[in-house]
Amino acid sequence: MNSVGEACTELKREYDQCFNRWFAEKFLKGESGGDPCGQLFKRYQLCVQKAIKEKEIPIEGLEFMGPSKGKTENST
Repeated sequence: MNSVGEACTELKREYDQCFNRWFAEKFLKGESGGDPCGQLFKRYQLCVQKAIKEKEIPIEGLEFMGPSKGKTENST
């Protein structure tokens, strides 16, 4: 599957390959330590954020990578 931005598709593929390799070769064998794909994910995430802004895709109300600012776990 391609990314939201054409410029991000290759970064997505690189991250997906890294994650799938780590998941199959390490995590499923009980080795869950470390984050070998973290930097790739950050580069991909920045690219996607830029593409979302450039395409003016509305994302208000969506939460990415954690709770929204100003909310607490017990908020209703």
